[in-house]
Amino acid sequence: MPPLIRLMRPHQWLKNGFVFVGLLFGHAWNDPEKVTQALAAFAAFCLLASGIYVINDLIDREQDRVHPKKKSRPLAAGTVSVHAALFLAASCFIGGSAVALLWAGSAPWIFAAYVIMNIGYSFGLKHVVILDVFIIAAGFMLRILAGTLGIGIAPSHWLLLCGLMLTLFLGFAKRRAELNALLAESAGHRRVLEHYTEGMLDQFITIAAAGTVISYALYTVSAETVALHGTRGLIATVPFVLYGMLRYLWRLHRAGGGGDPARELLTDPHLWAATAGWLLLVLALLGGSIIPRP
Repeated sequence: MPPLIRLMRPHQWLKNGFVFVGLLFGHAWNDPEKVTQALAAFAAFCLLASGIYVINDLIDREQDRVHPKKKSRPLAAGTVSVHAALFLAASCFIGGSAVALLWAGSAPWIFAAYVIMNIGYSFGLKHVVILDVFIIAAGFMLRILAGTLGIGIAPSHWLLLCGLMLTLFLGFAKRRAELNALLAESAGHRRVLEHYTEGMLDQFITIAAAGTVISYALYTVSAETVALHGTRGLIATVPFVLYGMLRYLWRLHRAGGGGDPARELLTDPHLWAATAGWLLLVLALLGGSIIPRP
């Protein structure tokens, strides 16, 4: 891709799919207004996130040059100038803010909080051990809120809990992958890695992974869920979640992956199949085409 497009990291836009969780589990996919607002929220997050990626790459370009993969990023490699990167970041922030204010629902504060939090992350909070991963997770939670609360859908407490645990799992797996890739030079790339150890991160990952599976399984069988969706069949989607997480852990420990969830999903056929299978089964169950509504 052209360097300026690469700098925006379009493959990371896949993460903004969390915005559509509300449409799926809130049975709002037939509401044109809510669908339009969710699509606008997705577009706003894509632009705002790209602006933040540019700022982050500007700040980290020296550290990225010692990373085996990140050294090929446009700013680290010198294929994009600082002035061009600043203009691109400003364009992304202006465009994303306009979409968020005009079309993305009734809670623009969510997008403002996302930008402020991530700028704080880029300028220093990423060096605070454990808090760095919680900020990453909070970014995903704001996406879920933009696609639920922001467009008039009441968010499920179970799904919010599950989303938090899943994103903590992905965040700690990212740190573990960075530690694996950089070994003795890890602190030279990201200072916070000085405070993590392999054993510590493995414990954090285990806790978050177990919390994700348990909270999602409990969500599928809760009385509130059965009453809302009219089916007890969502428990059948749990094996897809469990398989996907175990496959991700395998890639983290045996295949040198885990550092970029979006890229892992796009390049690993097992993760892609698990995600597609989960989504198709959820759609079928919520539509009542497999297990009839009581």
